[in-house]
Amino acid sequence: MSTPSQWPLPPQGVRLLTPAFLLEQLHRHPLTRDCYPTAMGYYPQAKGHRMRRPRHDDNLLLYCVEGQGRLRVGETRYPVGAGDLMLLPQGLAHSYAAGSQPWTLYWVHFQGVSSRLFAEYMGYRDGRPIVRVGLAPALAAGFHSLLAVGKTGYSSRAFINAANQLRHLFTQFALEANREQASHPAGLNLESLQAYMQDNIHQSLELDDLAAVAHLSKFHFSGRYKALTGYSPIKHFLHMKIEYACQLLDSSDLSVKAIAAEVGYADPLYFSRLFRKTMGLSPRDYRSSVRK
Repeated sequence: MSTPSQWPLPPQGVRLLTPAFLLEQLHRHPLTRDCYPTAMGYYPQAKGHRMRRPRHDDNLLLYCVEGQGRLRVGETRYPVGAGDLMLLPQGLAHSYAAGSQPWTLYWVHFQGVSSRLFAEYMGYRDGRPIVRVGLAPALAAGFHSLLAVGKTGYSSRAFINAANQLRHLFTQFALEANREQASHPAGLNLESLQAYMQDNIHQSLELDDLAAVAHLSKFHFSGRYKALTGYSPIKHFLHMKIEYACQLLDSSDLSVKAIAAEVGYADPLYFSRLFRKTMGLSPRDYRSSVRK
């Protein structure tokens, strides 16, 4: 395991190492072997904090929430500021140091058979170790919850829970990175666009309509939207409609024909085909299944 830095820990700081006997359990347990913490901590205003690892045995995530510093990977230097995430996969030699305005960091070393997949899901691609996620209270709260495992007397059940909290935290990082990317001035204002789609859930919108709202060509818009959401704009709009139709089927006694009209389809048979393709059962069968 790559050891954490020897930065002098202040009273409000935290540095936890998972003991060897628990590492073995976490490595073998079916609920944790995909991803589990080997060490974790919190370094507030870490003046003088620095680390250099020519050999890196763990995967490492560092989340800067205050101040600034720098990271070096190979011959490339990266400035790091509040809201930046550093992702350093196993085997990646690196060095980093706090700057003149010392950073405040949450960090976790982790292992597991899916570690690389989690790093890539959070945004590590093409060797670039910095991902902009912004300052999100949910992320700091997730770390504080994770660090509470340090007051459990090395309970195996507590560490199993912590490993699964870590997986959840990683997916939160991915969500925040996506939101940050979507709200960037050079990108697509996804939140505003999806609010427009929800406001027009009763209408039929074409790709040209949505691209015009985004002030982009439809080809640039479609590619950008899919990169951010995993779906084409029209398919995502369909999913929003089906989601709303499910709500109406569950909470009202409207007919399928009336619900089809509510989500912008004049032909209830066409709506039913789309519904079945998405949900795997007809609107009537869906209503029966949720009202049992």
